[in-house]
Amino acid sequence: MSEEFLDLLRRDGVVSSPAARLLALTGGVSSEIYRVEDGPEVFVVKRALAKLLVRADWHADTGRNRFERLYLETVGQTCPGSVPRVLAEGEGYFAMEWLGEGWANWKSRLLAGDARVEDAAAAGALLGRIHRETAGRSDLEVLFDSGENFHQLRLDPFFLAVAAKHPVHRGLIESEVARLATARECLVHGDFSPKNMLLSGSRLVVLDCEPTYYGDASFDLAFLLTHLLLKGLYHAPADPGLAALFASARHGYLHERRLAEAEIFATRTARLVLLLLLARVDGKSPVEYLTPAQQETVRRFVLPRLGREALNLEELSAEWFATLVPSA
Repeated sequence: MSEEFLDLLRRDGVVSSPAARLLALTGGVSSEIYRVEDGPEVFVVKRALAKLLVRADWHADTGRNRFERLYLETVGQTCPGSVPRVLAEGEGYFAMEWLGEGWANWKSRLLAGDARVEDAAAAGALLGRIHRETAGRSDLEVLFDSGENFHQLRLDPFFLAVAAKHPVHRGLIESEVARLATARECLVHGDFSPKNMLLSGSRLVVLDCEPTYYGDASFDLAFLLTHLLLKGLYHAPADPGLAALFASARHGYLHERRLAEAEIFATRTARLVLLLLLARVDGKSPVEYLTPAQQETVRRFVLPRLGREALNLEELSAEWFATLVPSA
């Protein structure tokens, strides 16, 4: 595949050196990603896969590659330095800057127990700024007409797959799917998780926005907060401070977003956190670092709370981390 891709890059004029080579980058399940060494030039190319690299039968339209590129270009304009620069585009792929050495992956840091509140605050604040700057933009709503893309990458494999495994909650889940499908609020990343964030000093850069659509902002915040809860479960009964990160990310987001109806938004977010927790153990893309016993902990926590009307992010976090404390 890499030789065929390299030939394509040569034909498109993206690569010029006869000695150019592609080095596969690992970690993703939805795209081919290569570091390109083209003489003195080094950059990254990304091409979407039709079938994702997971056990489940999960297919998605490769046209999502275009929406990912558009997200990077749009956010690069509104929040300079927060995403890689797009350098070129071609049929089914795009090229972007290689950030170089000295960058740490936030997920790797968290799994290693390096839980710093300033990282969470920066992630929350950046997300709040992206949402604030892109909210109410009719031009972006038209440009990011990618609802089918979001359905294939998020609504079906995360929520509808869970509804099939937990039919007693099917109605609630399908109602949330319908709401997410029709929401038109701001530009949504769709995969705003620590694995897609690189850190260098005080700078944070966000990657991998394939599921992007113009929709419900609470999905992105819930996605981020869900991953912080799961990292807390991974480390339990040790406590590297994930509860503080949860609060810091939430505060950073709400401070930067400046919402008039923050409580209503937080309730929507809390409901999505519960559904996303369940999706990451019973959906088509379960997180790889939880044991079967930890997966069962997620189910025992989420299922009794799904029907709760009044959901509160602070209470949800307190209850979650309380379950991780060993009984006396």
